Amino acid sequence: MPWLIVVFTVAAFLPTLENQFVGWDDTANLVDNPHYRGLGWPQVRWMWTTFHMGHYIPLTWMTFGVDYLLWGMTPLGYHLTSLLLHAANGVVFYFLALRLLTAARPRAVESGGAGLAISSGFAALLFALHPLRVESVAWATERRDVLSGCFYLLTILVYLRAIASEKHGRQWYWLSVALFACAGLSKSIVVNLPLVLLILDIYPLRRVGGSAGWWGERARRVYLEKVPFVLLAVLTSVAAFAALVRLQNMMALAQLSMLERVAVSAYGLSFYLWKTVAPFSLTPLYELPATLNLWAPLFLLSYLMVVALTAGFWVLRHRWPALLAVWLTYVLILLPVLGPFQNGPQVGADRYTYLAGLGLALLAGGCLSFVWRLRPFLAIGLVGGILPGLAILTWHQVHIWRTSETLWAHAVTIDPRSSIAHINLGTALLDRGKPAAAIEHFQQAVNIRPDYAEAHYNWGTALTHQGKLAEAIDHFQQAVRIRPDYAEVHNNWGTALLDQRKLGEAIDHFQQAIQIRPDYAEAHSNLGFALALQGKPAEAIERYQQALRIQPDYAGAHFNWGAALAQQGKTAEAIGHYEKALRAKPDFPEAHSNWGTALAQQGNLAAAIEHFKQAVQIRPDYAEAHNNLGFALASQGELAEAVEHYRQALRIQTDYVTAQVNLANALQRITQGQTSNLASSRPRPH
Repeated sequence: MPWLIVVFTVAAFLPTLENQFVGWDDTANLVDNPHYRGLGWPQVRWMWTTFHMGHYIPLTWMTFGVDYLLWGMTPLGYHLTSLLLHAANGVVFYFLALRLLTAARPRAVESGGAGLAISSGFAALLFALHPLRVESVAWATERRDVLSGCFYLLTILVYLRAIASEKHGRQWYWLSVALFACAGLSKSIVVNLPLVLLILDIYPLRRVGGSAGWWGERARRVYLEKVPFVLLAVLTSVAAFAALVRLQNMMALAQLSMLERVAVSAYGLSFYLWKTVAPFSLTPLYELPATLNLWAPLFLLSYLMVVALTAGFWVLRHRWPALLAVWLTYVLILLPVLGPFQNGPQVGADRYTYLAGLGLALLAGGCLSFVWRLRPFLAIGLVGGILPGLAILTWHQVHIWRTSETLWAHAVTIDPRSSIAHINLGTALLDRGKPAAAIEHFQQAVNIRPDYAEAHYNWGTALTHQGKLAEAIDHFQQAVRIRPDYAEVHNNWGTALLDQRKLGEAIDHFQQAIQIRPDYAEAHSNLGFALALQGKPAEAIERYQQALRIQPDYAGAHFNWGAALAQQGKTAEAIGHYEKALRAKPDFPEAHSNWGTALAQQGNLAAAIEHFKQAVQIRPDYAEAHNNLGFALASQGELAEAVEHYRQALRIQTDYVTAQVNLANALQRITQGQTSNLASSRPRPH
């Protein structure tokens, strides 16, 4: 059975190995984050001290560090690790289900173990194959779900072993405590585990309550067992709260009242149950409406459903105790992500069901065990009908996470009124060089939410890509009116002003960005660029240095510093910075081109040609690099190839005077004694 669980799970999620990193925190966590890359002391120190993106997850970061050592920045490796962890979780849950179903129905073991094994396997596969698991597995950022889930399941399994073992119970117990500590260091959502263990002690283990009593010596021992778990849960909660405070992402009461939080909680509890039964129209973002109507039909149904289920399970607690045990576990696991602790723009998220779905799957396994005893063929029919259907839905859902564009195009299809989905789809299109298509979605976001500063910011950024600087600045102004402390807007506004050669105004906006965010490396680098244009190279270099103190591997700052040094004739020092820029960002065509120019000035034409070739390979429409490559080739007597690159430069930029002169010289076969017409890319804003 364990191998079948692995095979079926991997098969259902196999398309995830073709997925890319997506623009939904993957960029900030992995693509643009150098700090986790490796397991050296600087990386490990960062992992264990950071609250990056509002989470304290050092063990999760360490798994990413291992991925980087094995795979570099290839997404396949990161997805493979998450998939294997999820498949392992399915296997661990199988053994856990086997123990718990045995404890709940000991007579089932006496009547034969086949039905129990099939029921446990069904529970494990129902959990592992469900489409609600896709977000946790196919989204690289959510490694914290599958890793914390692994430690969570192992904690419970080892805890059961500890209380069943007479000889080595203490060793197993402390191992379970250590595993829980690892779960908390992977994701804080596991803080509910002490209470979940207590529920298991009540039912199905029957160590507390009923004939065992609630306050006797045996019961007190059970309560004392939970003390280390509770202490770890408190520490984990403190770290999680500190991370959220640092992120400033929790909604204040002014934004979401207590009554609204209760309504959101009731909606979430019913919403996840409904999606478990009917896992259709799943999306990466179920956006919280700007205004909540507490008496809308969906909320009224949610209140009714939560009250009815709670009351019904309480009434049936003696006859069918599993119902109340599963319901309480479900509520406790979801509590940290419900209304009272609302953070972020979502009213719910598929990933929140990763642990909450365990109890529901276990209950389904128990029901199948009951059916098996009455009608084995009916039980087999249910397994054969449900699991393949879930696997097919999961297979299709995984494809949605293929790229940022496919992900957010799907989200917009599911919820056309989601302003955030439009923003993210627009950003994905802009990254693919489609500013016009991107602007359509930014405009949609503004139509939905006129006071959405980020929509105006992104719209302005897209307009700068089209060269419509005045219109872009209009949107930057609107964004700042809505949100005066928006540092990124001031930075991009400054960049637009630079393109208009309004150096003084640009410098003012870069300085405002830095005043809002003193650790804004990009703004420091751009301020340096502006100062360099003012003829202040020493002050410019100071800003590049500051940017690199904040972000040591900031490729743009190294490039700009190198260009400034090259302008001062310090070619060797400039090459050092171009090299560092490419080490941080290997696909940086301007750095290759400038490095090639510096090498050519040193007389090393062969090495220069290699860098120019890499520049045009990365960016085929890079006119400057084609011109430089042509000149270097002409200098080595390869005139035919040089002419082709000059012509390519002129096809890209018809008024490129330097390329025109070089082409004329090459056609006249003047290769000796000519003046250098290599061009360097100048420092630039980023």
